[in-house]
Amino acid sequence: MTASAAAAPTADTPAVAEGSFLTLHYRLAGPAGDVINTFADKPATLTVGTGELSPALEQRLIGLPEGARATFELAAGEAFGERNPDMQQWVARKLLDELGDPQEEYRVGDVVQFPTPDGRGQYAGVALQVRADGAVRFDFSHPLAGVPVTFEVLVIGVL
Repeated sequence: MTASAAAAPTADTPAVAEGSFLTLHYRLAGPAGDVINTFADKPATLTVGTGELSPALEQRLIGLPEGARATFELAAGEAFGERNPDMQQWVARKLLDELGDPQEEYRVGDVVQFPTPDGRGQYAGVALQVRADGAVRFDFSHPLAGVPVTFEVLVIGVL
């Protein structure tokens, strides 16, 4: 871990704890580059312990004082677990057409957004195989599962 020297806690500087409400910038990257990076946009808000970040990432935040900037290197599988073969599924072309653009051409490596069953969110799948009939086998594991992860954070506010 590396942390900025300006982040030394003082008696009246709040520090991240379980249940803290945070405003922060963060960046998650794997070997292929950034998966999310809020540093160039609006900061994120989250509550520690509610599962908005993986437990391994939340543990890195615990104890950081407001104003801290730190970078953590997590070993392969530590941040989001290993790739799970049970998370690989074939999706028929008919369903893909219903959910998206019927003219879409899918290729291995494409990341495709799917609606959650309640229709209020999305999750991603990475295309692993494309059959001649148009069906695509997707891996719905987290994009950073099974790879080393860099987690960079700037804690803006702690409540």
